[in-house]
Amino acid sequence: MNAASTTVVPNKSRVQDAVTLAADLGLTRTDPAYYALQLGNHVLGGSFYATRLYKDLRETNGLVYYVSSTFNLGKHRATYTVNYGCDPPNVDGARKIIERDLAQMQKEPVGKDELEQAKAIALRDIQLSESGTRSIAYGLLSRSLQDLPLDEPTQAAKKYIAMSAAEVEAAYAKWLPIDHLVQIVEGPQP
Repeated sequence: MNAASTTVVPNKSRVQDAVTLAADLGLTRTDPAYYALQLGNHVLGGSFYATRLYKDLRETNGLVYYVSSTFNLGKHRATYTVNYGCDPPNVDGARKIIERDLAQMQKEPVGKDELEQAKAIALRDIQLSESGTRSIAYGLLSRSLQDLPLDEPTQAAKKYIAMSAAEVEAAYAKWLPIDHLVQIVEGPQP
């Protein structure tokens, strides 16, 4: 697991900061927690306008221009990343809200409506990922390289439908190390 750190990358061509918060995770793509983490990400930040991070950071507080989050789980390693753009004075305030929202995911089950919306998004993403011959071929190749079953999308759909809010909460509590986030800020020099 990585240690927490902060790096500033000066870029005179920027007028706002581009911020990345990231952490190495101690699981891989074949871990059963993958599905709970993905559903939670659709609640938190992976679906843009319909997420907690967007609402809390942009709509309610007006701190960021954009925000997104993603899990990248591979055969040998995994990372979690939050990206956002904001004016330089808003970097710390936005980070505090992100950390608060992450902690809430670890301590409280997501709401019924949020969970149902996350499930609908996850199921839609499965359909879209298998919508053409090229994407079907790429999916089959990718699954074989990651030691996943070839019918993994079908299995994933069943897991998403059956997933509970408690499972999402437990996965976030176990796998997301808030106190190990690395922060990289690219923006104008102070």
